[in-house]
Amino acid sequence: MDTPAPHRTTAYGSDPAQVYDVREPTAPSTQTSVVVVHGGFWRAKWDRDHAAPQAQAFAGLGHHVAVVEYRRTGMPGGGWPGTFRDVMVAVAAVRADPSFPARTVLVGHSAGGHLVALVAAQPEALGLAGVVALAGCTDLALTRERDLGSGAALAFMGTQDSGAWFEADPARHSPAVPVVLMHGDEDDTVPIEVSESYVAATRASAGPHAQVELRRIPGAGHFDVIKPGTPAFAQVVAAIGALSTG
Repeated sequence: MDTPAPHRTTAYGSDPAQVYDVREPTAPSTQTSVVVVHGGFWRAKWDRDHAAPQAQAFAGLGHHVAVVEYRRTGMPGGGWPGTFRDVMVAVAAVRADPSFPARTVLVGHSAGGHLVALVAAQPEALGLAGVVALAGCTDLALTRERDLGSGAALAFMGTQDSGAWFEADPARHSPAVPVVLMHGDEDDTVPIEVSESYVAATRASAGPHAQVELRRIPGAGHFDVIKPGTPAFAQVVAAIGALSTG
């Protein structure tokens, strides 16, 4: 079944990639905004279209949904820091959009998980209900070390120095809002060890009361967490619901 087109697409910058798709709720409103940041190892060949089914499923549950597009590796302005700056500006634009409720949850998959986890560590994140990272590249150093995505982290960072690598790595910063990591234990694209490493690092720096939680999903692969109808996706829906009411 084809996914319906978004209700509108709104620009948050002058580049054609600086837009977000709006999907209005098709069920009674939860008064929660869900901002979706897609994955694809930060590369230009992957765009927001592959996030449309999950976004429409969220809208079908009553959420107000924005799917963020951003400049990616291989595009002018893409890579570090442009990609992350785009996401930060996009999230701010959605939060300022009067059609979206104030209560906001960020959801990112794979490289999008890296981006939303890094947003969570910024002062601008204050006021967010929380962040859900799905099979996220949340430890950038380990993503590089494991050569995930055939050099994706190195391509994303380019010639940046060690200071930039530190700045760009969510695992080197304490989140300002709750972060829920959801990861399948059969993910062979971004192994669950990446999420485990993020949790260990953030708890070591922020102490035992760090607002981070890892939920292991038995039998789930990399894409099950964004595929409506799977048991893994049902757990994602529940996590968003808990943040929405918590």
